[in-house]
Amino acid sequence: MTEVLPELPLLARPVAPVGPLVDRPERLESLIAELADSAGPVAVDTERASGFRYHNWAYLIQIKTLKDGIRLIDPMALAPADGLADLGQLNRVLAGQEWIIHAASQDLPCLTELGLRPERLFDTELAARLLGRPRVGLGPLVEDVLGVRLLKAHSADDWSTRPLPSDWLVYAALDVDLLIELRDRLAAELAAAGKTGWAEQEFAHWLDWSDKPTPVRRDPWRRTTGIHLVRSPRGLAVVREMWQTRDQLARAADLAPGRMLNDQGISGLATLVTDRSFKLGQAALADNPWFARRQARRHWPDWLEALRRVEELPSDQWPPLRLSGDGPPAPRTWRRSNPVAARRWDQLRPAVNQLAEQHNLPPENLISPDSLRRLAWQPDGSDRTAVWSQFERLGARPWQCDLLAQTVSQVLLEAAS
Repeated sequence: MTEVLPELPLLARPVAPVGPLVDRPERLESLIAELADSAGPVAVDTERASGFRYHNWAYLIQIKTLKDGIRLIDPMALAPADGLADLGQLNRVLAGQEWIIHAASQDLPCLTELGLRPERLFDTELAARLLGRPRVGLGPLVEDVLGVRLLKAHSADDWSTRPLPSDWLVYAALDVDLLIELRDRLAAELAAAGKTGWAEQEFAHWLDWSDKPTPVRRDPWRRTTGIHLVRSPRGLAVVREMWQTRDQLARAADLAPGRMLNDQGISGLATLVTDRSFKLGQAALADNPWFARRQARRHWPDWLEALRRVEELPSDQWPPLRLSGDGPPAPRTWRRSNPVAARRWDQLRPAVNQLAEQHNLPPENLISPDSLRRLAWQPDGSDRTAVWSQFERLGARPWQCDLLAQTVSQVLLEAAS
């Protein structure tokens, strides 16, 4: 008989006091004055409008300190007409304090745009991953570690909405209400597991990453959902032109590209094209259900113009089916193209998975799949020093290199024999 566990208590409102919404310059000045003599960690979170707006801006910032409670900041209300808010003065009063963020890789970019960047970081999601916890979302993690359920109702809402409803603000405050307590418990678990040093290296890596310019992705249109079904270079030219047209329109309208035209509409249209046949026009758009939706239909002249450009494009300007110099191909193709690499991959992957299991880690947190593929495809050498150096160049942290180098070296030597 299955044991019925008692339901955890529900936290529907934050325990810490919540100050008035900081949506005017004088309220920001008051908040900065309050925080000027604050000590100890600060919990930080943001709410964005992903899936609704083109830019991944922070539309609300939540902070909590033990001394001052919770404060909610509306950066849109504090922004000048021609740009984003500058919260550098707030950043200065928080200098030196540890910022506790859940999934910092999501929040740091939009915080940095506003002049907010921590000097010290504790990422509760990353800490949970290093501890091998099976549930690392904020709500499930709070349940498992602190024994409390958070009221979760508005994570998928459009946070660019103004004015912000009061129940949304309650939800936002809950996201930081228990972060400090969660951090303390996870830090104790990391220490008990001997993983504090690993976590510190990971946190420092993300701080260093957020301080660098965002790299420009080569051919971002190649990430269009369903593009693997497009079998011709001319079809890829359709994807490229339609994607770029959509991106320009979405940026101008400040609308998430997928709300204007779904990826499947673009890739589905491109699958109809061969290098010898191009029969795309109004009839093709009419037959594609994604182009019948209101936002997409408004821009039919733009889509037709994009198709006209592809139709007139010389074949030597069609994109290749695969980029050269963009890393190794998918391992499933290695047995034919590089059987030696396939043998290395077949031995490396289970060895690394076993090592991750021994240390109670997800394999992707021990080493990124891309780094492992690159090493299997073309190792710089098979001795421990060469393996360590190659992993370092691929971005691995010292704790990862230390765990991996000997095991991977042995596997490479065995695969070569």
